[in-house]
Amino acid sequence: MLRLTWVQPEDLVGHELRQAGLDGRDASAVAARWRAAGGGEAPLRAGASDRPAPVRLRALAEDLLDELARLPGPSADAEPTALDRIRALCPDWPSPPAASQPSASVSPARLEAAWLGRAAGCLLGKPVEKLPLTGIRRLAGATGNWPPTSYFTARGVPRDLLAAYPWNRRSAPASLAENIDGMPEDDDLNYPLLNLLLLRRHGRSFTTADVARVWLDELPAGRTFTAERAAYRNLLTGVEPPETARRHNPFREWIGALIRADVHGWTNPGDPAAAAAQAHRDAVLTHTANGVYAAMFAAAVIATAAAGAADVHACLRAGLTVVPDGSRLAAAVRHAVRLAAAHADFDTVVDELHAVHSPAHHWVHAVPNTALIAAALTHADGDFTGSVARAVSGGWDTDSNGATAGCVAGLLAGSPAALPEHWTAPLKNRLATSVGDFDGTGFDALAHLTHREATRP
Repeated sequence: MLRLTWVQPEDLVGHELRQAGLDGRDASAVAARWRAAGGGEAPLRAGASDRPAPVRLRALAEDLLDELARLPGPSADAEPTALDRIRALCPDWPSPPAASQPSASVSPARLEAAWLGRAAGCLLGKPVEKLPLTGIRRLAGATGNWPPTSYFTARGVPRDLLAAYPWNRRSAPASLAENIDGMPEDDDLNYPLLNLLLLRRHGRSFTTADVARVWLDELPAGRTFTAERAAYRNLLTGVEPPETARRHNPFREWIGALIRADVHGWTNPGDPAAAAAQAHRDAVLTHTANGVYAAMFAAAVIATAAAGAADVHACLRAGLTVVPDGSRLAAAVRHAVRLAAAHADFDTVVDELHAVHSPAHHWVHAVPNTALIAAALTHADGDFTGSVARAVSGGWDTDSNGATAGCVAGLLAGSPAALPEHWTAPLKNRLATSVGDFDGTGFDALAHLTHREATRP
């Protein structure tokens, strides 16, 4: 039987129970009913359990998801989703650039470095996605590549180690060093392409409904995961945004909106508030609260770097100005930055982040992953290799974290020539994708298309 990932009700209840705990909602009675009926925990690392649930259990799962959605959430006031309420909780929300000052600009070369950085960081993380931290460290250490300073390889890894920690089944054939032949398809690159289409068709005043239309026109459903797949399902059943982010979507605070944020930062150089607001309109199709803040944070960081900022720490501070001060995401990022500044050994930083976040969070949740990205960029001081290596070496959502760190570090580097060739040469200036007519497009061409949107009035 087909086990469709990320949407089957019996697989969603466990995730929603976990999210309820993060929200401070008392779901103990619902959890007891679910377990008494034979319901299991959420799948640990996959999107679907191994066996289909009986009809009665699936029906109960539907009912319990609705019941969980009605539970009062004590964090709702401190962690709103509406933009006006978010702004009210951001005392340092950035002002727009003064009309008397020349507008900041971003060059095609800087944008090409950002695209290349995003691709290289993603590619580094692909073969170890879903692996535990211990496995990542042992696989890289077996080839003398710890901390990683180049793409992972299977050459020289003992057989017993490969058996204990197998590479990501789907990604390894195209992402191990000995196999790389251009940039393979990945959702972390598909979403920037979709947002390029979004801006070309609707401009920077697009609505959330416009995002949905572009997805339905251009994004194959099988290329969506977690919150994006739940929202896609909701769209197909007639649910309107922003309810698409809430209905039977326990992944609404996961990392999916953050990985869509780059284009919003690239096209608003020097204006983190505008970048964050643009990212918000995109994010609320699929996410709420901290899932939305992660996208806004990333967009503001990237907008600041796109304007030519050379200090990654200033970029990260700009990102925090658009996140509610009392939110879980803001607290996690501040803690991660402090840790990274306090410890010379990044493995120590990672171990502490895992000790704090792993017990409560799924490995794709936005809070720990955003914190890890901030820690990696801080500890590497914006250096490209250091940034992507640290982001991936921290585990969790390795390809997404590597992609975002690579984008920021690429912008800081300023041009493709400033990026180490051993990261960029294997990409062969070629991207594979199922989005639109972009398959086989070069990163230089993508940079020029992005520049056109960044400079469009």
